[in-house]
Amino acid sequence: MNPSNPPLSAVSRVGIGYDVHRLERGRRFVLGGIEIEADRGPVGHSDGDALAHALCDALLGAAGLGDIGTHFPDNDPRWKGVSSLLFLERTAAMLAERGLRIAWIDAVVIVERPKLGPRFPAMRAALAGSLGITPELINLKAKTNEGLGELGRGEAIAAQVVAALTA
Repeated sequence: MNPSNPPLSAVSRVGIGYDVHRLERGRRFVLGGIEIEADRGPVGHSDGDALAHALCDALLGAAGLGDIGTHFPDNDPRWKGVSSLLFLERTAAMLAERGLRIAWIDAVVIVERPKLGPRFPAMRAALAGSLGITPELINLKAKTNEGLGELGRGEAIAAQVVAALTA
């Protein structure tokens, strides 16, 4: 057994995260810590990375540390335009201070386009690097919203994440 991959029986805390961002033309499309070529990008105070934001919320929730807005508020000029990977680095440090380790991350991104599957290895590597874990501890999935609502019309992107921590 790899010591960085604890057995499932060692999982002590689970958190869930969710984020959604409007998409607009002329904005960079950043997701999972990488830039993707697209005709629209997320609107946000930072880089608008919905996956990284939902992941922060899941990890913070599992640790009982509130949410992303508590630690990285969107009215704080320090976070204007920054990479959301910085949020993950700081979240990982908070977990480490409390003796918590990431056991597993499972995420789904809901967006009509672009197709994300081929980009998952790069996203997993970027996210894992920021969190100080191996990419094998991160599972990513993509879904469309079947043309329904803002997500289905390509006007928004959303992400849901479940994270498990061990002490």
